[in-house]
Amino acid sequence: MEYQKAIQQIEQTLRQHQPRKLRIPDFVPAAVIIPFFPKNNDAYILFTLRTDTVEHHKGQVSFPGGAMEKQDANLQETAVRETYEEVGIPPEAISIIGQLDDFPTISDFLVTPFVATIPYPYPCAPNHQEVAEVLEVPLDLFLSDENFEMKQKEYHGKVYPVYYYHFRNIVIWGVTGFIINRFIELVFDYNPAPGSILADPRNEDYLRENMLRKGVK
Repeated sequence: MEYQKAIQQIEQTLRQHQPRKLRIPDFVPAAVIIPFFPKNNDAYILFTLRTDTVEHHKGQVSFPGGAMEKQDANLQETAVRETYEEVGIPPEAISIIGQLDDFPTISDFLVTPFVATIPYPYPCAPNHQEVAEVLEVPLDLFLSDENFEMKQKEYHGKVYPVYYYHFRNIVIWGVTGFIINRFIELVFDYNPAPGSILADPRNEDYLRENMLRKGVK
């Protein structure tokens, strides 16, 4: 999709969207950025491939971001700081254009995603202790079912749908797969899964799994 058209649609949708904010005791507040940039006039998204030495989600694809720290005034500041620390993109190069729904993970993080634009070429100095590779993925990959796959996985005795997006020899799945799927459906009204992730009760069960496990209603 052409970059300017994509950004206009994102801005228009998120301007009207009221992000769902959750409060879950004992969950660690965290934030990520979904960074868009123009490449050959098309819209691309920057992802990171995590190293096998990080504490959480080893070897998985993620958005730049991480846990909130004491010096962060808010979660947006967390997302911007972590993006700089992980990828080397400075705060002045990041323009936030909207916020998405909070997302609880099975690793007890409560993730707040922000959508942003960055320049291209972008300043990049990956922290190689955390980031094995910076990935440039075209938005169009998520607007087709060609590279999409859904599997059923069991967790704590329950079976949940898990989304997989195949990019080259890399798979985008887990929390990142769910966040990008929800974002694409919200903004572009497209979902390759058989049921809407915004309304499908199976997915709501997945999102609330840790809340129920901890006895939070």
